[in-house]
Amino acid sequence: MALSRSARLGALATAAASFLLIAASPAPTPGAPGIGDSYFPRLGNGGYDARHYDLDIAYAPGTGRLDGRTTLRARAAQNLSSFDLDLQRLEISRVEVDGSGARFTRDGDEVTVTPRHTLRQGREFTVSVTYGGVPEPLGGPIIFGSEYGWMKTADGVFVACEPNAASTWFPSSDHPSDKATYDIRIKAPKGLTAVSNGRLVSTRDRGGSTYTHWRESRPMATYLATATIGRFDVRTGRTPGGTPIYVAVDPVLKNGNGVDVYGVTAAATDYWSEVFGPYPFEETGAIVDDMPEAGFSLEVQSKPAYSAVRNESTIVHELAHQWFGDSVSVARWKDIWLNEGFATYAQWLWAEHQGTRSAHDSFRAAYDARPADSSFWQIKVADPQRDTMFASPVYQRGAMTLQVLRERIGDRAFFALLPAWTRLHRYGNADTADFVRLAERISGQRLDDLFGAWLYTTGKPAL
Repeated sequence: MALSRSARLGALATAAASFLLIAASPAPTPGAPGIGDSYFPRLGNGGYDARHYDLDIAYAPGTGRLDGRTTLRARAAQNLSSFDLDLQRLEISRVEVDGSGARFTRDGDEVTVTPRHTLRQGREFTVSVTYGGVPEPLGGPIIFGSEYGWMKTADGVFVACEPNAASTWFPSSDHPSDKATYDIRIKAPKGLTAVSNGRLVSTRDRGGSTYTHWRESRPMATYLATATIGRFDVRTGRTPGGTPIYVAVDPVLKNGNGVDVYGVTAAATDYWSEVFGPYPFEETGAIVDDMPEAGFSLEVQSKPAYSAVRNESTIVHELAHQWFGDSVSVARWKDIWLNEGFATYAQWLWAEHQGTRSAHDSFRAAYDARPADSSFWQIKVADPQRDTMFASPVYQRGAMTLQVLRERIGDRAFFALLPAWTRLHRYGNADTADFVRLAERISGQRLDDLFGAWLYTTGKPAL
């Protein structure tokens, strides 16, 4: 078909405009090797937004070797000439971008990927990394001096990665500000159970192996991902309120401490759904493993992981994190009191709900137990510093802040504030300033003096 002269001129004008638009767009530049968190400057990565992880891993408990292929779907936030991934210690054999081989270099835990072509701003792309090795847990003072991350057990592995250990077992943008959905496929020796996040899609045996596929369809921070493997007794069902529940307990701990993990998990999930707003995920549950070396539990998304069953209060704490920490995640790690202070306060609320002690009495017990010259009062809760980000004041003084706030604004405003917070930032990120603003808006009060005294200064606040 022949074009008229006016049509040809129009086509030329359109082509010229397109050329000028391309010429005017910013030149491609590398993505930043970190998101700028003051506690972990090289965690997370700039230049793109993680959208979905497809993890395909095979674990051999006998040798401790992990082989994996991770495919990340992401969206370019700028014109990218290269971008980074976080991966600690494991060896990479191949990297592909949109199905084509890509160059990569390593600088410690930073992997810089250079695709064959520029990734234009706004474009979705995939990066696939094939890797393997023996993952090692991290240590140091951060988690009470305990190792954390990928931890071998007598029959498999216990995986609990807060704050910076997800990248010990899969390449990622390892910071809670870059959340994504997940498909996690795990190959393990037949006879072992692999438990992960979200809902169980399928499980099948082939040869001497069991293949398990889990799907987390709600955005999740990297540190909340798990691939815990071992011998477990599994119980499934629904809570009285109708939420699906999956509880896996190591047979060694089946009668440990006399705690009904399934029953408490079901009851607390339903009660927090009344107090904090609707349960944010597709399934609730628990992973209880025999891991005495860890000595801690973690609010793994949809299924908190317990290194042992210690008490009912721990369960209600970790389940409260499903709202405060998992659904609403910190923007930066210095805001960690928004996770731990809220979950600790939930323990006080649970005791109040059970009729054993009021939250006010829990507050006074914690406040009165520590004299003014105690080192407890010398940590600034709103910025506790990296090595003390999980110190007792972050938990206890954070919870005290909430009780002082409750008594200042009254129960009606306070119990409207909690579900408003989880609704406003559902599946997203927030910081302390966001919470202060919302508390002031809902209460109609200026609260800078309260938060200044309890979060932003050291010393024991006067009552």
